[in-house]
Amino acid sequence: MGQLIRTSDGRDLAVEHHGNPRGRPVFLLHGTPGSRLGQAPRSIVLYQLGVNLITFDRPGYGKSDRLPGRRVANAAADVEAIADALDIGEFAVVGRSGGAPHALACAALLPERAVRTAALVGLAPRNAQGLDWFAGMTEANVREYNNAAAGGQQLTAALEFRSVAIRSDPRGSVADLRRGLSASDRGIVADVGIQAMLVRNFTEALRSSADGWVDDIMAFSTDWGFSPEDIAASLLLWHGEDDVFAPVQHTRWLAERIPGAHLEVESGAAHFGALRVLTRILSWAIS
Repeated sequence: MGQLIRTSDGRDLAVEHHGNPRGRPVFLLHGTPGSRLGQAPRSIVLYQLGVNLITFDRPGYGKSDRLPGRRVANAAADVEAIADALDIGEFAVVGRSGGAPHALACAALLPERAVRTAALVGLAPRNAQGLDWFAGMTEANVREYNNAAAGGQQLTAALEFRSVAIRSDPRGSVADLRRGLSASDRGIVADVGIQAMLVRNFTEALRSSADGWVDDIMAFSTDWGFSPEDIAASLLLWHGEDDVFAPVQHTRWLAERIPGAHLEVESGAAHFGALRVLTRILSWAIS
């Protein structure tokens, strides 16, 4: 079930509901690029868990209006706007990949409402002291962040070119993605259901432009608008040790600086391993 929710500044956010509407509310924040139609456990699984799962397109993706110049911190206000519109008080937040920094924003800026937060295979801030930010990162991602450092115009041109290719042949783009994955990730993405989800997810995310993708990369590359060290809520950090999209040292850096954070690093897993553990993470989020 989907709907549009209007923010106080007049933007529309496209929201999707999954699972048990009377269950415990959990916001699931999608990756980069991504949409509200990304990975989610089957409805029957969510019903059994007692989870009311809420997904939404970040600004500029799918059917959500763009928010020019947005920062990672802006995600907290959008989550709060959706929760208010749905008459939800407390909730949990789970963010995967590009959604992980945005989940941390909710933990830092909505401490009275985001009672549990999980950040899976995420990034550390670009200005993280003592972290070799690019070490172990795949060449394509390094290129994106270097383009961001050169300015929004160069990044926009590069990602618009890629988004046109994805829109014209989403299945071929998913097949190309598989070829660059680690063995463990290839095994996960070999699943026909996962492939269908990725096609649906990328097609919706980039349905009209690369705006959301561009804005995510720019937001990750500049000041986030909050300090991870300020997070006091219950926080779980999960990462696959062999991840090359968001190297594991990013999550280790966060774990060393966020008081009380629980860190799980899985040997032999990589970036898409987060899809395999998602049901367990959702169960933790409502416990």
